[in-house]
Amino acid sequence: MEDLTIQVTEEMAGQRIDKAVSAMDEDWSRSQIANWVKDGAVRVNGEIVKPNYKVRLEDVIIATPPVLEELDVVPEDLDLEIVYEDADVLVVNKPKGMVVHPAPGHSHGTLVNGLMHHCTDLSGINGIVRPGIVHRIDKDTSGLLMVAKNDASHTSLVNQLVRKSVTRKYIALVHGHIPHDKGTIEAPIARDPKERQNMSVVDKGKHAVTHFRVLERFGDFTLVECRLETGRTHQIRVHMKYIGYPLVGDPKYGPKKTMDIGGQALHAEVIGFDHPKTGEYMEYSAEMPEEFAELLESLRKKD
Repeated sequence: MEDLTIQVTEEMAGQRIDKAVSAMDEDWSRSQIANWVKDGAVRVNGEIVKPNYKVRLEDVIIATPPVLEELDVVPEDLDLEIVYEDADVLVVNKPKGMVVHPAPGHSHGTLVNGLMHHCTDLSGINGIVRPGIVHRIDKDTSGLLMVAKNDASHTSLVNQLVRKSVTRKYIALVHGHIPHDKGTIEAPIARDPKERQNMSVVDKGKHAVTHFRVLERFGDFTLVECRLETGRTHQIRVHMKYIGYPLVGDPKYGPKKTMDIGGQALHAEVIGFDHPKTGEYMEYSAEMPEEFAELLESLRKKD
């Protein structure tokens, strides 16, 4: 990973060094940066500083991220549910609880481990740890993902995501009774300035749009379909919390008193895209997991 060089602006002046550096890259948490400062991996004007150092106008900061241990990505027979596959692309139904790609602490049992066992022809644009991965869904979100089997397909699918032409519909169960039948949430998302492991609606965040419509109401709960126009990290979870209807079971953004169902009640039900080679529009759907369906049925009986 390359060094990050930052020249402090008027807007940044007076901030603690860890806050100033973490704001420059969403992948780095403030606590990570603080540890790097302690280890001397962050220098200001060529000098090592203390973690409580407050940056000054025109300071030059150079952050040198530690070299991470290379992950050995081992093919594993994980009995993946492949919804569609040809020579260029495949669509897979990821189960709840499965991490998409290897990372420290999750080197085995990931979707990538399973994909590498299933087929050897995956795009290499995202490197050896994320072969074929065009987009992601959270560990505890189930549902459909498109995977590129060569670099040309990868480029095509990413461009479609950028153009917002990919259809992505999710089913979510939220706390609260949503009175209106549909709506659009347009609110920028970035790392939470206070909780760097979380995302939140932030004025200077990245543009994010979620469209939703109510499918069913159960007293204090509402089942909604969410259609993504953009694809920010945790977008649906953050947006639904922002308007006062957090996802059921969400350990990060849900209320303290939520159902213990092993993670958020969120399922990527529909994925649609133009085939990278033929240009033909293709759309696939996957039924929600059995436990999600059983939860809804229990709510219907109580309602």
